[in-house]
This record gives sequence, C-alpha cells and structure tokens, in this order.
Amino acid sequence: MIDIHAHFLPQISQQEAAAVERERAPWLRIDASGETGQIMVGEREFRPVYRALWDADFRVSELDAQGIALQLVCATPIMFGYAWEPARAADWAARMNDKAVAFCAGHPTRLKALAQVPLQDTRLACAEARRAMAAGCVGVQIGNHVGDKDLDHPDLVDFLIYCAENHIPVLVHPWDMMGGAGRMKQWMMPWLVAMAAETQLGMMSLILSGALERIPESLKICFAHGGGSFAYLLGRADNAWKHRDIVRKDCPRPPSEYARRLHTDGIVFDPRALRLLTEVMGVGNVMLGSDYPFPLGEQQVGELVRGADFLDACQRQAILSDNARTFFRLNG
Repeated sequence: MIDIHAHFLPQISQQEAAAVERERAPWLRIDASGETGQIMVGEREFRPVYRALWDADFRVSELDAQGIALQLVCATPIMFGYAWEPARAADWAARMNDKAVAFCAGHPTRLKALAQVPLQDTRLACAEARRAMAAGCVGVQIGNHVGDKDLDHPDLVDFLIYCAENHIPVLVHPWDMMGGAGRMKQWMMPWLVAMAAETQLGMMSLILSGALERIPESLKICFAHGGGSFAYLLGRADNAWKHRDIVRKDCPRPPSEYARRLHTDGIVFDPRALRLLTEVMGVGNVMLGSDYPFPLGEQQVGELVRGADFLDACQRQAILSDNARTFFRLNG
C-alpha cells in the first residue's frame, strides 16, 4: 500500500520557532518519556501528539505493522506560515523542507516528502517548489486558501500553472477553517464540518471560476479528506449551473464535466461514501490516504478499500497503490 496523506512535524525548538515568529511559529515540546508531546504555538498548547510525528524509525515500525510499503509525509498545516512576511516564510519553508527530506533519508524506500511553499508570494512559492523537488521532494502540499484568496485567485492559479508546466504534483489540504471561532467552537466542529466545506470550496472555486480552462490538463492535483463535500453536492452544483446564469458565467461546461480533472484521497470512513466518491471521481482518481498519525485519520489504513465489495481486485489495487505511483511518478 502507498499512503499519500500523512503528516510530520520535526523537532523544532522553542528558540528556533521564536526566532521566526514568536507568537505564530509552531514548535515541538516532547514529554520526559519521549513517547508523547505537544505541538506548541508560542506558549499555547495546540495539539497532543505522539512519537510517530517526529521519529522516522518509530514511524516505519508502525508502517510495517499496518502493511504500508510507502508513505508520503507532508507538513502539519500549522507549519505553513502563510500570514508571515514572504521572505521569512520562504526561508522557513526551505528549512522545513530540508527537515522533511532528512526525516525521510534514513528510509528512502519507505518515506517520501511533499514540500511546503510560501504560497502568499507566487514567485517565491515557485522557486521553493523547484528547489525542493531538486532536493528530493516528490510534490508539494498547499493549503486550500491564503487569507481571502481561494484557489481561483490569479496568484494561486499562476502557481498551479507553474506546477502543471513543471510536472509537480499538488496535494491540497484544508486549513484555517471557516467559522472556527464562532458557532463551530465545540466538539471539533471545524474539523467535522468546516474542513469538508473548505475542501469543496477549493474544488468548486477552480471549476466555477473557469480556472481549469486556463490551467493545463497536465496539472496533477489531489484534494485531501475525500474531497470533502464535493462528491455528495456535485449534483447541486450542476443544477445551479443549469438554472442560474450567475453560476455558469465563468464556467462554460457543467461542473460535473470537470470532476475527473481532479483527484482525491479516500479518507471517507464509510463504504457508501467511498462508492459515491469512486463513481463521481472515477476509480483512477482516488488514492489511499490516512491522515496519520492523527486520531481523526483512518486507524487501520486501507481497511475501507480492502473491504469494499463494489470494487474488484484491480480497482482495489489501483486505489491502494497503483494510482499513487502514476500520480507522483514513484519508481518501483
């Protein structure tokens, strides 16, 4: 199996983080046991974590137990730094990418890195994507927005065009979710509701804006968390496109005709949802993901796909590994 959606956070010290952004750069506080810790932001505890997040040897032992042959690791989104001054964010991204490559270096056949970029500055983002790929990354991970710029913003479209023209695969991850400080402040609602909406928003913004008419079809772009609400609500978008000119003014074809320009991981937890996802996106456009090592991810990685009786053996194999090999141009 190849897991295309997993996170890491290196052993960033409080001093290293404070030298970049004292109140906003994340760092890792490891407990005395060495087994658990906290992602910290300034003096604030952000998320409890355990050893797999920062220890590659321990991670690979867990991959062995899960039967995962290869895992792609990417930044925990708190690391993005999109609100920072661009040059500072670019330097941070380069250092984090070097740490990601080093994290994978001890297990080169088991771990591969996706880069982060300073997405608030297109020129710097393209430069770091190019440098990181040369350093050994196999693609880039970006957030689904930068402040109020969604993926249809000309700056972000330019970055995606660059990735298309330079054969850089892109994983889009929701972050900085809408409504997190208001009505969705309890029960992890931002992760349960807004994360799905953010992902759908990213996908629909590319379609309805006409951006996919401008971006070369060579772009390989995958949306995390099963594409959020996209598959379930695509019929609603098609209906709106048919009956409201303000929906179709920039989009020359029904939204559903663009669905197979996009890919998703398969983290949907329910066989009925997986069936719909594969019908909408196509089996060839869905890849295995876990969100490891976080507790909202799939705990028995690949179990949903292996147990899907509506998929034949070849389709299961495609989702579990073959699609990822093609998408990320993985050898072996």
